[in-house]
Amino acid sequence: MTVPDGYLLRAPTPGDLDAVAAVVIADELDNAGQVVLGADFVEAESSRVGDLATDAWMAVDGAGAIVGYAQVVLEEADAARSWGVVHPEHKGRGIGTALLERIETRAPELVADASTLRFRHAINAGDDAAAALLHARGLRPVHHFWHMQIDLVGPIEPGPSPEGVQIGGIEPDEDLPAIHTLLDAAFADDRSHHPAPFDRWVEEETSTPMYDATLWLLARDGGTPVGVLTASAAEDRGWVDYLAVSASHRGRGVGAALLRHSFAMFADREIRRVLVSVDAQNPTGATGVYERVGMRIVNRWDQWEREGVGT
Repeated sequence: MTVPDGYLLRAPTPGDLDAVAAVVIADELDNAGQVVLGADFVEAESSRVGDLATDAWMAVDGAGAIVGYAQVVLEEADAARSWGVVHPEHKGRGIGTALLERIETRAPELVADASTLRFRHAINAGDDAAAALLHARGLRPVHHFWHMQIDLVGPIEPGPSPEGVQIGGIEPDEDLPAIHTLLDAAFADDRSHHPAPFDRWVEEETSTPMYDATLWLLARDGGTPVGVLTASAAEDRGWVDYLAVSASHRGRGVGAALLRHSFAMFADREIRRVLVSVDAQNPTGATGVYERVGMRIVNRWDQWEREGVGT
């Protein structure tokens, strides 16, 4: 495995994450013209890494500046998920290749049987150099995602809920099982959804630094949960993390009502933009719901995948 002249790769420490976030932000400004993910994304993603010493890498230039980062995590028993970033001023020098080589060496070690490995890697849509690099290693694009955004101006009136449906906050101790069931059922046909057992799902959701149950909403019909929205706040922006409506209540405006209530909550906290990451081919028609409540596409990214360890 080679490293470009003038650079070295080393494991990050928690104290390096602010500098890693600066690289992510520089890449976002170059790619999308605004910060979409930023420092909170880096903090949340790095918290999922099993061991920073073995599962994450930084590229450092001759002056000691951090100019690249990559990480890999075990997403399922037989699947590893990774991503990486290189500062725009240092692209085209082989840093991305060196980081990907480290990822590909480590990923098979995370699963019990490397021959069954499903290896996933995320890149910015339209990054032709990254796409060519992945294609040469046997990966193919399998999911296309949009980051959609709405700008909030002043107080937001959520409006009426659909007839018979009540929307309110959650009690985590009581409602998390129903929320997990709703999400798994709603996303059962979504190719990008990777279901997890309840205990593991709770650990993943509640251990992230961005977890805030006061931003989660449930829609109930006669006391029965029929829709859920999970959300979080990050610096100057809010995130709709998941939106799900049971099949029995789709087409009745439940999803749009949950979104409007969420926007109102964010506006009350003086958060002026809200984003969501959505599968562009979502089979439930979620993209249309987001568009109807005023959200627009601000960024695109792709997930590539390969089965097996590759060559």
